[in-house]
Amino acid sequence: MAPKSLLSLVGVLLVLMLALQCVYIVTERERAVLLKFGEVVKTDVQPGLHFKIPIVNKVRKFDGRLLTLDAQSQRFLTLEKKAVIVDSYVKWRISSVEKYYTATSGDEFVAARLLSSRVDTGLRNQFGERSMHEVVSGERDELMTELTHNLNEIAQKELGMEVLDVRVKGIDLPPEVSSSVFSRMATERDREARDHRAKGKELAEGISADADRQKTVIEAKAFRDAEKIRGEGDARAAAIYAQAYNQDPEFYAFYRSLKAYKETFNNKGDILILKPDNEFFKYLNKKK
Repeated sequence: MAPKSLLSLVGVLLVLMLALQCVYIVTERERAVLLKFGEVVKTDVQPGLHFKIPIVNKVRKFDGRLLTLDAQSQRFLTLEKKAVIVDSYVKWRISSVEKYYTATSGDEFVAARLLSSRVDTGLRNQFGERSMHEVVSGERDELMTELTHNLNEIAQKELGMEVLDVRVKGIDLPPEVSSSVFSRMATERDREARDHRAKGKELAEGISADADRQKTVIEAKAFRDAEKIRGEGDARAAAIYAQAYNQDPEFYAFYRSLKAYKETFNNKGDILILKPDNEFFKYLNKKK
């Protein structure tokens, strides 16, 4: 390649590079400021294609989307001076690019540190005005709403950041307190268990005593009814025997004598010593 052509090519490349240095693009997801020797000359550059003077001007771009700051867990004291470990997060975005750049120099880590310190201060103040019950359940939503409002005012004024939401992910007790709390809870549960067992035993004994009483009453009634039926049966049998005897006393006496003979001489080894004219042999000695 001829030297003249080479120089032309180099010249074109230099012009192209210079042209590229003169333009910049801001997307819809970005916020930008234009600087002149480090001084802000144009704030909140709109999305699109823009021009600048190389070396003199410099463009700083920042993420304009909704961002999340996951704050580190911090220890706070409630109104009763009880310590709690609070884990929280913040939803924020840039509202004023100039203030944001001035306060943080465009460093997102610096912005996170500054916002995190203000979140900690706000949470400390809010927890210090409320009891444990209120921060855990009673006024938790109210606490978050008030904290978001107050923090948003401070962040917009000092940092150029809009805070849309502050939320507490978890509230825990410190490790040195958790063990004693769990031990107290276990003791309380054991006490409740003993109370329930004692009540159950007392109820079981009452049921068993009532069952024994009912058993005794039922058996007594059954014995009474049985004796009554047996007595009625005996009376009826006696009446039948008396009626049969009255119909033919001689035959009844004969029948009883035969039954007595059968029972007396049931065994061949039985011996009975009586006079021959004894009444027992009345029907044996009786002639036809």
